[in-house]
Amino acid sequence: MANIWARKSLAQLKEEAGASEHSFKRTLGALNLINLGIGAIIGTGIFVLTGKVAAQNAGPALVISFIISGLACAFAGLCYAEFASMIPIAGSAYTYSYATVGELFAWIIGWDLIIEYLFAASTVSVGWSGYVVSFLNKTLHLNFPAALSQSPIKFVETPGSHFGSFVSTGAICNLPAMLVIFVITLLLIWGVQESARFNNIIVAVKVTVVLLFIIFGISYVNTANWQPFIPENTGKFGEFGWSGITQGAAVIFFAYIGFDAVSTAAQEAKNPQRDLPIGILGSLTVCTILYIVVSLVLTGIVSYKQLNVPDPMAVALDAVPNLKWLAPWIKIGAIAGLSSVMLVMLLGQPRIFFTMAKDGLLPPMFAKVHPKFKTPYISSILTGFVAMIAGGFLPLDILSELVSIGTLLAFTLVCLAVIILRYTDPKTPRPFRTPLVPVVPILGMLACGLQMISLPVGTWIRLVIWLALGMAIYFFYGIRNSRVQERAAKTL
Repeated sequence: MANIWARKSLAQLKEEAGASEHSFKRTLGALNLINLGIGAIIGTGIFVLTGKVAAQNAGPALVISFIISGLACAFAGLCYAEFASMIPIAGSAYTYSYATVGELFAWIIGWDLIIEYLFAASTVSVGWSGYVVSFLNKTLHLNFPAALSQSPIKFVETPGSHFGSFVSTGAICNLPAMLVIFVITLLLIWGVQESARFNNIIVAVKVTVVLLFIIFGISYVNTANWQPFIPENTGKFGEFGWSGITQGAAVIFFAYIGFDAVSTAAQEAKNPQRDLPIGILGSLTVCTILYIVVSLVLTGIVSYKQLNVPDPMAVALDAVPNLKWLAPWIKIGAIAGLSSVMLVMLLGQPRIFFTMAKDGLLPPMFAKVHPKFKTPYISSILTGFVAMIAGGFLPLDILSELVSIGTLLAFTLVCLAVIILRYTDPKTPRPFRTPLVPVVPILGMLACGLQMISLPVGTWIRLVIWLALGMAIYFFYGIRNSRVQERAAKTL
């Protein structure tokens, strides 16, 4: 127990990465990493959640919600960039925490990242399924059976309860959601370079579609739809007014998750010290600009009251007769966008499992690398299987908030870790330095904390339950098999 705060030195981390006999192929350049970030970021947020937040929380002030979330991510992104350049090793925030605040916090952050990556992939697969089925039914006029495109159970809120209840839908499973996870998992096992090429193609498709929406939609903006820009609060926290903007920022934060997944590919980057900060900050900048412009155009074409739908961009285009031709292409862009989000999420999670297993905190099978493809294939298979089950059989409408709070917690701890390491290890070379420390990390922690507070109580309870489960696994398995604990015991 005395060693649960044991840290891994930066020199030790780099030595372990270099000595790995099954090292990954270094095939990713700066452009690949930027595209990985864009691939992870542009997806559910811009194609789905924009409408929900505008209609239920912020109105036209959706753009302010995007700016608040974007600033929180910018502060966190600067902190991530410093760590990624210092510790260019797979593991993301888990590895950074191990080097700064010790093993227990590293485990907590690693367990927390499962919410971000694995559950996010499951959540996005359901959105992907919805767009594919809509495209098949409405565009191609092929009727896909509802029994094979929905979860067999759904979540229903219960008045006075934070948990609600589950009821049967009569469906069998969400087959498209399961199939897309299966295909992407196979692609990731095949190789990261091949996966990156596929991601580059679909990133080009979805960014083109988003730009088409902006270019053609901007001339049909009616500024009367922006009035009032901040609708008056209904009397309930989170329903319009400034509380609606902050809660909207917390919900829309789901739109930004993923830029940190760039850091999980550190051991597959050609020049990680230079390219990882470029990938993280470059992808975040591009996506923030696109989000702000899209939110303005979207709420300018139609009233925010009409946007509480699964496909808000398509609804906006349908409202303009001259733009109806673009609606099917928006769906294609959404399908491509959601595909790349799943790819990057399912790429990141196995590499975190890989790093945790190398440290002894998870069973050794998670650290196995395919002898031919040089990918963590066992971790990829297990991650893909769990994501398939969740996407096919579970109601995931509550998971987006859980993913958001898990990600916000990870970002908060990374910001804190930058401050700690600046004082405990100030002389370590930092190819990229976070500016204005400790101001920027503190602002990042405050911005993330504000959004966490805005989330419902039920989401907090689920997070606590998830972390408690993780702590049980750590104390029953991880602490007994930790490599750091073994070394610490030998020095006593």
